[in-house]
Amino acid sequence: MTGVGSAGSAPIHIGVGGWDFDPWRETFYPAGLPRTKQLEHASRVLGAIEINATFYRLQKRETWERWATIVPKDFRFAIKASRFSTNRKNLGDAAEAIGRFCAQGFTALGDKLGPILWQLAPTKKFDSREMRDFFALLPTSRDGLTLRHAIEVRHESFACREFVAMAGASGIAICIADSEDYPCIADLSADFVYVRLRRSKEEEPNGYSEPDLDRWAEAAGQWSTGRYPAKLPYVSDARPPVQPREVFLFVISGAKARNPAAARALIDRVAK
Repeated sequence: MTGVGSAGSAPIHIGVGGWDFDPWRETFYPAGLPRTKQLEHASRVLGAIEINATFYRLQKRETWERWATIVPKDFRFAIKASRFSTNRKNLGDAAEAIGRFCAQGFTALGDKLGPILWQLAPTKKFDSREMRDFFALLPTSRDGLTLRHAIEVRHESFACREFVAMAGASGIAICIADSEDYPCIADLSADFVYVRLRRSKEEEPNGYSEPDLDRWAEAAGQWSTGRYPAKLPYVSDARPPVQPREVFLFVISGAKARNPAAARALIDRVAK
């Protein structure tokens, strides 16, 4: 499974967070599939995976090199940034932690490298100077590769025009989070879109209801062709240039056992 889309549109990469989760061995992976083959299988069914292990610890370059050889050429890895970079009193002091994170070797993924997600703590409030300093620390390239950044904010104080404008000026995507606990900011601030669907439910065979799956699949198609989905919570009235935007959409958290089914249901809808 690779990025999906149509003529005149940007690719849409749909997937889940991680690939090693015991309940998936009963619902997602074929019976008897060795753990060493899970990434290979997942990357043939899904279009992307968000690596969450990097939030807790760095990986060896050899690991990144091995992952790159396992997945198809059009598959994408998004990477969750280290908590040592984002869970701190002043984000502007994170230069050393960001440097260590970016030096771990993920550029070995080459073209299979998707965006880096910087997830802030729920208690982190918007401070314009702090965010400006933090954005200035995020490198735009490494080892000849362009680095793309998305930021997931989880405090309602970020739902303001100043933050949206600041992210847009830096070309950093504001993560569109479908969550019961945190604000959703749908404003587009980069040349790609990063979405995290966090409300899958155990009672839904496909994680989300059929109408909700239809709604998010339609939104993904609209982003990829340069349009703006209606009925999403926008902070600013300003709209960036109309252009096809590459979409990275992950079904994550919630009823995790259902997330691969939700991702596949979305892929089927987008493909049609």
